Amino acid sequence: MLSPPKCDDILFENEYIVLKFSLKDSLICEHFILVGAIMERAVLQITLFGLLLALAATQPNKDNWDIYSFHINSTVTSRYATTVITSRMANRMDESKEIEFHVRIPKNAFISKFRMFIDGQVYDGVVKGKEKARQQYTEAVSRGQSAGLVSSVGRTLEEFKTSVTVAAHKKVTFELTYEELLKRRLGKYELQIHARPMQPVKSFKVDVHIHEKSGINFVEVKGGLALADAINKTYADNEVWVNFYPTEDQQKMCTSCGEQGMNGDLVIVYDVNRDSGLGDIKTSDGYFVHHFAPSSLTRISKNVVFLIDQSGSMYGKKIQQTRLALIHILNDLSEDDHFGLITFDGSISYWKRELVQANQRNLESAKTFARNIREIGATNINSAVLEGASMLNAHPREDSASILILLTDGDPTTGVTNIEQIQSNVRAAIEDKFPLYCLGFGFDVNFEFLETMSLQNNGVARRIYEDSDADLQLKGFYEEVATPLLIDVTMSYNGGTNLTQTEFSQYYNGSEIVVAGQITDNDIGTFTPQVVAISSSKKMTFSNPNGTVESTGTESADHIQRVWAYLTVKQLLEKELLLSGAEKKNVKREALELSLKYSFVTPLTSMVVTKPEGGDTEVLHKPKEGEAPQTGSRHPHIGYCAEDILVAAGLCQEGTAKKMFGSSSTSGKVTGQDISVNQHGCYLTSLQQDTTNMGSSLCLCIWLR
Repeated sequence: MLSPPKCDDILFENEYIVLKFSLKDSLICEHFILVGAIMERAVLQITLFGLLLALAATQPNKDNWDIYSFHINSTVTSRYATTVITSRMANRMDESKEIEFHVRIPKNAFISKFRMFIDGQVYDGVVKGKEKARQQYTEAVSRGQSAGLVSSVGRTLEEFKTSVTVAAHKKVTFELTYEELLKRRLGKYELQIHARPMQPVKSFKVDVHIHEKSGINFVEVKGGLALADAINKTYADNEVWVNFYPTEDQQKMCTSCGEQGMNGDLVIVYDVNRDSGLGDIKTSDGYFVHHFAPSSLTRISKNVVFLIDQSGSMYGKKIQQTRLALIHILNDLSEDDHFGLITFDGSISYWKRELVQANQRNLESAKTFARNIREIGATNINSAVLEGASMLNAHPREDSASILILLTDGDPTTGVTNIEQIQSNVRAAIEDKFPLYCLGFGFDVNFEFLETMSLQNNGVARRIYEDSDADLQLKGFYEEVATPLLIDVTMSYNGGTNLTQTEFSQYYNGSEIVVAGQITDNDIGTFTPQVVAISSSKKMTFSNPNGTVESTGTESADHIQRVWAYLTVKQLLEKELLLSGAEKKNVKREALELSLKYSFVTPLTSMVVTKPEGGDTEVLHKPKEGEAPQTGSRHPHIGYCAEDILVAAGLCQEGTAKKMFGSSSTSGKVTGQDISVNQHGCYLTSLQQDTTNMGSSLCLCIWLR
């Protein structure tokens, strides 16, 4: 029998417990047992026993409670969805137990209400400014209580988790409401509903009601929860109802189901009827929302330059997937398009130094160039973007749309590396002539830098996730901007005020422009909308043939107002990234005031949840894109550099673990920067080398989530 050696060191660093071991022998340390061997930076095999048992003992036991009702109700009007998740649970035990409410919601959504019903009492979450909630947040952390209920999970979801102690044979009801404006991509809207009760539920219901003034063109239901026998669709005029009522047996049968019940998505896909005119305008109680997506327009030929990062960090699968995606994209270019291709590391490499027509000979040559892209060197983003802009500026074509697309997986490391200077240089080079789209590959990239640079130049930033379908993600983004239909789009509203964004550089096939605002003095008679844009060969004006807009009634007064508030807050948060000084403060204050008025949980606000007497006070924060979850709650999770360990422990899906090597520290302390979160919510530490102890060491971190 092995004699248990002592741990080399046990350190406490903020909310991290760090156990540092020598790796030459098998080891046992109190309740934490690891058996195996580690040589240099390679993990050969480790089996987890007591560690997982110890961690599992701290988790609420789902066998202790019964979810007897789980209902999701979503109402969509004018593409704006309000979804309410209601979970009713009972403690069937003879003693008090901690009961957990754990759901996932779309990242694009704002939580607007959370309530708990316990023993005839209602406990409401209260939305406050983050500064005002800071004291309660700090106090909660100091007591070891939950201090961050929301974390990013996957590409499209955020995770909401809370728990409450319920007396023996008592019940609790959790109710969460969130709101989102559905975005049209590739000719369709998608309403994503995630359900994960993780046990068969006697009364499981999903009810979706869609009402669109212009009429509904089609409705489809897909996703891992989609069981044809349990789905019913009902149509009436401009409305459709989708009802999903699976039995307890059916809850174990779908693609994302098992003996533990459902854990997956139900996705409602639809589009509305369209004409070639002004679009769909809905007004009510002094507010309006305008959806503009005209059909039957002639495509505009485009000039596109692709900037491809080939630095050393693109090694392996990333560069392989980039090559594959680029070849697919080149195949999709039309013959009247013109294109350029630039790769960059520490220096710039051209396929050709000028834009050329996308004829067969040029495309074959470009594909050969793409197949031979190899990763090497540093990352000179500044020079790459300036060269791409110069290429587009040097070859203007009348009646065409220019686009610059940057793909990178890291920060600038050579040339100009100051991000503010890069952004300034790029703005001066582009001069609002065309949009810049930035694609950030993985989580090592400074996404806020890319997002700001895109917004400064009339584009958007998109994260490309390091998954097996990364090439399809790249191709999918390109398809969204592949077919320009209008350029220099200006939306004007005589008699309108407090408008959201009204100028757009380009309108693409399959997308939609949305503007909301207030009607001056609520005088619908003087409210006159108009759209002016450039098509393939002429200036076009879209207006109401009647000259004015009719009121659509007051039955959705609050609804239209909330669409305006949601869109305004979203755009103010983007605008804040572009400003500094007093202007930045004013925009931030305006976004905060609207968030508080409409009870939106945004990056500027927090929801304070006070539990029954003697319970925790929790503070809900909305994470930014790519932000690691807040620490401070009492549920520990573990992580290693080795994917096989994470998979064996059930913490990650195979192929999703992200290997990370942080900076070494001879003390063995682990900071927040040594922790990483991949798209499946895995928490990983770095495999460090301790030179003072003459060999490799593994920092095993238990993160108190």
